[in-house]
Amino acid sequence: MECNDSNLSCLNCKEREGTVLDVLTDKQLQLITDNKTCVVFKKGQIIMHEGNNPNGVYCLKHGKCKTHKLGIEGKEQIIRFAKSGDLLGYRAILSDEPLSASITALEETRACFIPRQELFELIEQSPSFSMQLMKVACHDLGEAGRIITNLAQKTVRERLAEMLLLLESTFGVTSDGNLDVSLTREEIANLVGTATESTIRLLSEFKEDKLIVLKGRKIKLVERGKLAKLGNVFD
Repeated sequence: MECNDSNLSCLNCKEREGTVLDVLTDKQLQLITDNKTCVVFKKGQIIMHEGNNPNGVYCLKHGKCKTHKLGIEGKEQIIRFAKSGDLLGYRAILSDEPLSASITALEETRACFIPRQELFELIEQSPSFSMQLMKVACHDLGEAGRIITNLAQKTVRERLAEMLLLLESTFGVTSDGNLDVSLTREEIANLVGTATESTIRLLSEFKEDKLIVLKGRKIKLVERGKLAKLGNVFD
């Protein structure tokens, strides 16, 4: 569903600060403003489908998304998350390949669609923008390698501890200290790479050990140092 954000200038967008778009000039930002379309996605709605060839990218203005693939017997594997300011689908555009994963809204999400032509025009005009895209792509590649290594070498308990710390570093916390993202137990299990029953059991054990506080879907990290040690997470 289109929203009325399309007329808002990218120059005044606070979510742009600190992102790959922050290196663009006022003229280049105006190019996006003149050609973008802003869309609202409901919670659970697929923004981009695995296997499709995108004709542009989405810039998240507000909301949270998950990138996920379907594995054997239709089991979902969550690969990464996206938050306000992130670009969605740019790797498929740059590689001229179909999307390797789907992207779904975790909550009501507003995003601005930037057509393929304008994206490549910005890449040609701005070496700084190209460099920022390259940095993000390299970071994501490194994260993908880390996930593969963890799934192969770490125990489920270690992966869960690391994942909780990752969620906090990605989304931050609410005013009452809970992780600022709401995930089902099944989604947490898909992220960790285990059965939902195992995730429920381990979360209860973490609670009993006073590493976290649980209240429904709300999770508060209490002993970050112990979680980092348990997950073999090093700075």
